[in-house]
Amino acid sequence: MLIERRIARCMLVTAAVAALGSLVACSVPEMVRFPDYVGLPGPAQAQAAAAESKPPAPLPETAEDAGPLRVAVSDAIVLALKNNRAFIVDRYSVPITRTAEQQQLAAFDPDLTGTFSLQRGYDQNLTPPPSQTVLGMLGLTDFLPTGTLLSLNASETVMKWPTTPNANYATRLGVSVTQSLLRGYGLDVNLASLRQARLDTRSSEYELRGFAESLVAQTEEAYWNCALAQQQIQITQKSLDLANDQLKETLDRIQLGNVAATEKFAAEAEVALREEDLINARSAFDTARLQLLRLLSPNGKTFDRDLVLLDLPSPAREPVDNLADHVEVAQRMRPDLNQARLLVERDELQIVKTKNGLLPQLNLFVNLGRTGYSSSFAGSVSNVSANDYDALVGLNFEYPPANRAAKAADAAARLSRDQADQAVGNLAQSVELDVRNAFIEILRTRAQVTATEASRTLEEETVRVEQEKLRIGRSTSLLVATAERDLLASQIAYVQAVAGYRNALVELYRLEGTLLLRRGLAAPGADPPTPRRTYEY
Repeated sequence: MLIERRIARCMLVTAAVAALGSLVACSVPEMVRFPDYVGLPGPAQAQAAAAESKPPAPLPETAEDAGPLRVAVSDAIVLALKNNRAFIVDRYSVPITRTAEQQQLAAFDPDLTGTFSLQRGYDQNLTPPPSQTVLGMLGLTDFLPTGTLLSLNASETVMKWPTTPNANYATRLGVSVTQSLLRGYGLDVNLASLRQARLDTRSSEYELRGFAESLVAQTEEAYWNCALAQQQIQITQKSLDLANDQLKETLDRIQLGNVAATEKFAAEAEVALREEDLINARSAFDTARLQLLRLLSPNGKTFDRDLVLLDLPSPAREPVDNLADHVEVAQRMRPDLNQARLLVERDELQIVKTKNGLLPQLNLFVNLGRTGYSSSFAGSVSNVSANDYDALVGLNFEYPPANRAAKAADAAARLSRDQADQAVGNLAQSVELDVRNAFIEILRTRAQVTATEASRTLEEETVRVEQEKLRIGRSTSLLVATAERDLLASQIAYVQAVAGYRNALVELYRLEGTLLLRRGLAAPGADPPTPRRTYEY
């Protein structure tokens, strides 16, 4: 029972010291302790932010999911960003990467330690030798970004001798400070990993933005391709109806004896050719429909849904006449270029760490403590304020003369930084080339729309003239069929040119990094990186 009471007293002391340590820790202002990341969310806020950024679960299937899917191009973009499986997978990357920031912040979290031990034994070197020792110790340590290690500890020791009825109590309170003077000193090196984690988060945001822009571009292009295939079916169907009418009229004229019986072969061949074109057009539409449905991933049976497209590609021209403006915007907004710039800054921070690793290890340590002795627990606690104290001040030093590992790491970090810097220049040149090529394609498709529109108008007039000549016996069914074939080709060429122009616009906006902004969509990574910070080496 005596031992149990003494153990309980030791536990009471450690609990009191823990409360004292928490009070001391809370009394240090957060802005002083962590000057570089004031305003960052705490663990609870970070978990809430991660929960908010977590992709939503797929919506449950409803009765409406089985009907035709009626979408405009804007609806298709929203559905793709909401339901596309690949995009849902990629959206996890940002919250996953953000957790690394909390892992780096954990290096500056206080650490509470405790020890409890019970020893029985005999040591003849002690006079008189204790037969039993109970030790309870509690400590609180905290590492600061300045390279300072703070430690607050309290201990209670109870020793019992067999020759005396009472035990001796020793209560000690101590504080120690260890400050790095060379290696590990300063905010730059101690916060470098945290800053790298922040850059990794921003990099993942740029990567997500690039994926989103690519998805939007693919969705718009798939939508216009599907609309193009739908228009080709309509045009081919009209051409087939016209060929059937022409065949019927030719057969009637043969019965009346106005034309030779051989004229029916050209008309029948034209009908067969139009039926073949219609089969190909329907197959092309089914392929385009599946591609669009794959991107939209609507609820229900994805690939069995019918599509009703509410928008058709129009030749409306947007202002894309200033090439220099598009190049300048691309240099600021392209996600992959901004991601490469962050990589250079990350390598700069790596040099900060490797450069610091070249320095010797020199630490200043100060240990201060007071100890109270008594034959009772309460007496030992009250005697802590007496003159019994201990103080220790000193330096420790460590440095490998060759230090080849640190030198090699520093050289590798500098080479990696230089390589990343050159890669940014190469990528910037490639971005400009992409924009210039896309601009050329814009001009080509815009001119092609005008040319094919004029050609279509002329072919319509040619067909009308040949049909009139056939009615008065001055043409043949073969010539009319040839004219109708040319008209069909010009009509399809026109809708292809219009769809190509729309797709060329989308590709230009994607390559300059403004597609999401032009579609009114907010996404991470909209702001270009801040100018690169210069560190002292």
